[in-house]
Amino acid sequence: MIPLRKNIAEMAGYVPGFQPRDEQAWIKLNTNENPYPPSPKVAEAIIAELGGAGKSLRKYPDPPSAAARQAAARLCGFDPSWVIMANGSDELLNNLIRAFAAEGEEIAYVHPSYSYYATLAEIQGAKIHTFGLTEQWELVDFPERYEGKLFFLTNPNAPLGFAYPQPFIEELAGKVAGMLVIDEAYVDFADENSLELVRKYPNVIVTRTLSKSYSLAGMRLGLAIARPEVIAALDKIRDHYNIDRLAQAAALAALEDQDYLNQCVAKIRETRSWFTGELRVLEYGVIPSRGNFVFATPPGRNAKRVYDALFERKILVRYFSDPLLSHGLRITIGTREEMEKTVKALTEIG
Repeated sequence: MIPLRKNIAEMAGYVPGFQPRDEQAWIKLNTNENPYPPSPKVAEAIIAELGGAGKSLRKYPDPPSAAARQAAARLCGFDPSWVIMANGSDELLNNLIRAFAAEGEEIAYVHPSYSYYATLAEIQGAKIHTFGLTEQWELVDFPERYEGKLFFLTNPNAPLGFAYPQPFIEELAGKVAGMLVIDEAYVDFADENSLELVRKYPNVIVTRTLSKSYSLAGMRLGLAIARPEVIAALDKIRDHYNIDRLAQAAALAALEDQDYLNQCVAKIRETRSWFTGELRVLEYGVIPSRGNFVFATPPGRNAKRVYDALFERKILVRYFSDPLLSHGLRITIGTREEMEKTVKALTEIG
């Protein structure tokens, strides 16, 4: 018998969104990928890094990803000692649990939100506490003082799309005895961010990803902003060469091309607004979204029927079997053409 740790043997594991082999045959709106390519400067930077016959790849990358870290720090208005780069924001979420929650200690998050928090906690052997949401998106039964080691707040919320107001998040920072991790994976599609709370409260950490707004899901890049002592702790436990040479070059080029980022974000926000209006014409319930997706409830609330009908038409959206989510679909905002085809399909499905 293989001597696995008991919690690893018993855990189910995280199931990512379906990835079809023949991607070009599908309209893929199920994993919140950006429909537009990354900045042209990214490809230029990768080619430059490869150099002649990829000779640079024989050498290890810069361990701290210093150039990308400095670019992120300039962009966010912090000293580089407040910033860390990572192999996707998931690496940061994992290392935060490793750094702050020992086996048997508690972490918490909002349900529904990013379910991978639970998987990471199970791997560590940490206890899990979830807080539900009211219909007004308020936390249910949150104590005056939460004593757990970490509280994860996805803002904007995924998969629902709404954003918590900053005064609420600031109030929450004062109620969390441990660390408040604000997961801002979708913040570039929203109107506000929590960076000022990092300056104001020593227990606030902001994590971000370059997968969504920067179109770099395939490169696995993320970053966090926190007090230098927190960043130093995360530096201790990350893989010493956690970001490869090509990814570092891509990160630097993407972060420095803010004009391109803003153009892509503007197109997605415009399409999001148009698509939301079209869904409402079809009598779908749509939560006002601040992400690059919408959570939509079809008339009759039979989301699985609509999911299957879209699947037959080679349009992929995300259906969750969770009872709190099974009435609706999370639909990534693609190009205007893709969303027009999706509206046409939804009209046919009825």
